[in-house]
Amino acid sequence: MEAGEIGGALLFLLAAAAAVAAAVSVGAVDFSRPLAAGAPLGFQQAVSWLIGVLDGTSSAAADVYGAWVAVRAGVIAPVLQVAVWACMVMSVMLVVEAVYNSVVSLGVKAIGWRPEWRFKWEPLDGADEEKGRAHYPLVLVQIPMYNELEVYKLSIAAACELQWPKDRIMVQVLDDSTDPFIKNLVELECENWANKGVNIKYATRTSRKGFKAGALKKGMECDYARQSEYIAIFDADFQPEPDFLLRTVPFLVHNPEVALVQARWSFVNDTTSLLTRVQKMFFDYHFKVEQEAGSATFAFFSFNGTAGVWRTVAIKEAGGWKDRTTVEDMDLAVRATLKGWKFVYVGDVRVKSELPSTYKAYCRQQFRWSSGGAHLFRKMAKDVLVAKDVSLLKKSYMLYSFFLVRRVIAPTAACILYNIILPVSVTIPELYLPVWGVAYIPTVLTIVTAIRHPKNLHIMPFWILFESVMTVRRMRAALTGLLELEGFNQWVVTKKVGNDLEDSEVPLLQKTRKRLRERVNFPEIGFSVFVFLCASYNFAFHGTRSYYIYLYLQGLAFLLLGLNFTGTCSCCQ
Repeated sequence: MEAGEIGGALLFLLAAAAAVAAAVSVGAVDFSRPLAAGAPLGFQQAVSWLIGVLDGTSSAAADVYGAWVAVRAGVIAPVLQVAVWACMVMSVMLVVEAVYNSVVSLGVKAIGWRPEWRFKWEPLDGADEEKGRAHYPLVLVQIPMYNELEVYKLSIAAACELQWPKDRIMVQVLDDSTDPFIKNLVELECENWANKGVNIKYATRTSRKGFKAGALKKGMECDYARQSEYIAIFDADFQPEPDFLLRTVPFLVHNPEVALVQARWSFVNDTTSLLTRVQKMFFDYHFKVEQEAGSATFAFFSFNGTAGVWRTVAIKEAGGWKDRTTVEDMDLAVRATLKGWKFVYVGDVRVKSELPSTYKAYCRQQFRWSSGGAHLFRKMAKDVLVAKDVSLLKKSYMLYSFFLVRRVIAPTAACILYNIILPVSVTIPELYLPVWGVAYIPTVLTIVTAIRHPKNLHIMPFWILFESVMTVRRMRAALTGLLELEGFNQWVVTKKVGNDLEDSEVPLLQKTRKRLRERVNFPEIGFSVFVFLCASYNFAFHGTRSYYIYLYLQGLAFLLLGLNFTGTCSCCQ
């Protein structure tokens, strides 16, 4: 689908260039003629001539305007009209998918459905962990980290304080840090907990090959790890509650067909700024709607890479951790599903974590996820089609809903339609934009997103503008992963600041002198200029279309994010 969009864009550029070249070659366009009519033009004369070119009223520019109208109506509008209908088809696919997930999610909430209705859950030998120790399975807790100076103590402490018999749990800290000072601090923290009687191991590697997937794979090769029946994974900024294992592991113990139990994320800094508030809406929709719908219907969803417990046998049967994409968690989840394993999402078990505190950090995170998801689609589409342990209906769900619509269609349709075609359409009156595509469908998508977030209705306008900006980043990432362009396998760790629930202030990262390129997001600045120009043209020559209010707001959103105005200032407290 995205390869076709690239072809359409290239065709449009080639057609436009050919049309301009042809017009110049036959003399239909000659911008020098008004200047040769006598004395040099003054400012007012130049403005009058420009207006005449735009509206065709100037006799000197009449033929220029006529040529533009001919090219616009005969070449540009037809090409863009094809793109419009392609976006309409993708928008319908997207809205059907969103409505389906929301209906399932609301139905689950309305009837009070819980995972225990489908999968057996019983506490392990009562509430007292000291009784029946032999019945407690051996659990390995893995904490991969990389130069996590701000949060390493939080995650290690939370893992070491999990309620489980001490001789039936092992905490493994997988430290890929390249800073010797940080490595020494992490190792010292592990020694401190070991002196308190906690079974904790500190593991390092000589290289970062495979990044997180490589670290997890290396950790499973240890002798003590091979004996573990289940593996709980937490990123360095995640802080599970002490009863996390007591609430999740029973699903695995009593249901041999279950490979993964995924908990929900909560956030310690979701009210820090407008940026984190908008992010929380994004993640709440993901967990409340997408993850819950997938778990309740097909017992399949993407592993979130952390805050989950895996059955060791399922990981091995699926082929173990692989570093072929930047979404090793999703990769493992898909491969395990193709082997017939089922997943359980437990939304009432929450694990505290941290949201990216800057716009650049969030963009890097989203690029990794969007690029990796599209790349995995390219890698595994054939495997899903030929899988024998999965029903045809589940295959259809995985290929169409999970991969095609969410990883490819969603960023592509939104970016092309609202950030390219809609602004350009104000200069091309021959282009037809159906009102149901540019108004009704976005309204439905907004409603199905907001219906599970009634407390955040006042943030919705900001969320709409922010997500519109992010579609540019996500579409570029999806194209990069799908077509394996340069940087498709790039891995950048999201920087943490170590926010805690008890903190009244957010600790700031150490300030360093940055170049202009690092302080300003030029793609957003460029889009803001483009959208502002289109909005101004629409304001001056609005004709039958008046999009300029929305376009001015969208241009302002691009400009503010281009200048990094939302990551560090507290808003809407």
